[in-house]
Amino acid sequence: MSPLLEMRSITKEYRGVAAVEDVSFALETGEIHALVGENGAGKSTLTKIIAGAVTPTSGTMLLDGKPIVFAVPKDALHAGIAMVYQENSLVPALTVAQNIFLGRERFFNRMRGINIAAQQFLQSLNFGVDPTASVGSLGAAQRQMVEIARAVRQQARIIIFDEPTASLTPEEKFHFFGLMKRLKQSGVSIIFISHALEEALQNADRITVLRDGKHVLTDAAAKLDRTAVIRAMVGRNLSGEIYGVHAGSRAVRARGRKVLSVQNLSMGSLVRNTSFSVFAGQVTGMFGLIGSGRTETAKIIAGVLKRDMLHGGEVKLDGRPVRYRVPQPAVRDGIVYVTEDRKLEGFFETMSIGGNLNVSAMATKGGIFTLVNLAEMRRLAKKWIDAIKIRAINGDARVIELSGGNQQKLVIAKSLVQTPKLIIFDEPTRGVDVGAIAEIHQFINRLADEGLAVVVISSYLPEIMNLSDRILVTRQGRVVEEFTAREATEERIMYAAVH
Repeated sequence: MSPLLEMRSITKEYRGVAAVEDVSFALETGEIHALVGENGAGKSTLTKIIAGAVTPTSGTMLLDGKPIVFAVPKDALHAGIAMVYQENSLVPALTVAQNIFLGRERFFNRMRGINIAAQQFLQSLNFGVDPTASVGSLGAAQRQMVEIARAVRQQARIIIFDEPTASLTPEEKFHFFGLMKRLKQSGVSIIFISHALEEALQNADRITVLRDGKHVLTDAAAKLDRTAVIRAMVGRNLSGEIYGVHAGSRAVRARGRKVLSVQNLSMGSLVRNTSFSVFAGQVTGMFGLIGSGRTETAKIIAGVLKRDMLHGGEVKLDGRPVRYRVPQPAVRDGIVYVTEDRKLEGFFETMSIGGNLNVSAMATKGGIFTLVNLAEMRRLAKKWIDAIKIRAINGDARVIELSGGNQQKLVIAKSLVQTPKLIIFDEPTRGVDVGAIAEIHQFINRLADEGLAVVVISSYLPEIMNLSDRILVTRQGRVVEEFTAREATEERIMYAAVH
C-alpha cells in the first residue's frame, strides 16, 4: 500500500539559505509518527509545508498517491490536514467554545447550544476547561488544550502537533497520549514534534530525525533508544551532559552574600505570605505544580506584577527595601526576569535580533530619548549570537524567522545585555532541543560561578535537581519546603509539592 502522505525531495529556502533541504518523508494511515531534531533542524518548516502555511521551494507532496499543492492552510484543512502550532493561533477575545467551533459554525447559532456542545466535547477529551471562559484569560496549559480540542473537532485525517505537551502537567500529558492512541485506532494519522525524547520513544510507531535541515534517520521506535536518537540528532552522544549529574554527587556552590530577601509576600489568592532568600553565587531552584504561585512570585519581584497594597509583604534587594510597580526600575537595580512565554512577552518578532537586543540595552539607560547607533547594534548582535550560539544568518535576521530554541536563546541574551545581579529563569528550556538544553544549562551554571544570584523555575524535576544548589518547593501560593542539593530526592520534592 502507498503511504497516506508522501513528501519527495522537499526543499525550502529563505534568502538563499535552506531551512529544509532534499527531505523525503512518508506517513502511513493510522500511524503515530514522531519528528525530532535540534532547534533549527527544520521540523516546524517541514510540518508547516504539510499544513499549507509554507510553500516549498522545490519538491513534490503526494496525498493518497496524488500530487497536491496547498496555497493556504485552508486548502490543507479541506484536504483533511489540521495542525496545532507551537505558538497558539486562538482568538483571545473569543470564548473557548467559540474558538473550538470557529470556521465551522452553522448559519444560525445559539451560544447556549455551542457552550453545551463544547463542554461535552472537552469532557470527552478529559480536558478541564470552562467553555464560557475568554481564551485571553487562560494560562498556557489551558490554551494548549483548546488548540488540541479544536484540531480534533475538525475531524481531520492527519493531525500535526508541534510541541503539544510543552505546557501540560504529567496528568494532562497522560490524557493527551491516551487521546492520540484513540485517534490512531479510529484511523487518524498523527505527526508530533517533541523535544521530550521519552515521549517519542514511548508513544510513536516510527521516529524521523532531522539535522541541519536534512533527513538523517527514519526507523521504528521499538528499534531505537534515547542514546541512538540523540546521536542522530546532534552527531554525538549527549546523554552524560543533560541531567547526567545529580547535585548530590557534584560540588555544591557555597552561599555568597544575601542578594534577595522576601518576607510574607502576598498577591490576592495567587501568592500568600511566602518567604525565602536568594544568595549570590548559587542557583536557587523553584519547583511547584502549575498554579502553585511560582511565576507570580517571580513577576512581583521583577515588577511585572504588583503585590497587595496593604499587607503585601516586604522585598529587600541587598538589604534595601524595594517595591517595583513596573519592570524598568527593577532592571536598573539589577533584577531581570526571563519569561516562560517567549512568544507573548519575550521579544518583538518582526524586529531583528540586533533591534531586540538594543531595546533591552536601552532599558538600563535613563532619559526619554536615546539615539540608536546602528554600528553598535550590529556589534551587540554579533557578540551575543556568538556567545549564546544563536543560529541565524546575521544580526539583521528577524526573530520570526528563527526556530523556537533560537528564539529562547535570544530571550536569555536580551536579559543578560542588562547586566543583572539577580536573574530569574522561568522554564528556561521549555520547547528547546537536547543540544540547546545542554548549552543553556552550561550558561546558567557559568553565571552562578561568576557570582550572580540565579533563580531557576522549572516543572521538570531532573532539571531542577541537576542545576540547583538549593531547592524551594511552592504549593498554594507559598514556599512550603527548602532542601539543600544533597538532601533533595524526587520523592521528597514531589511529596512537598502535592501534600
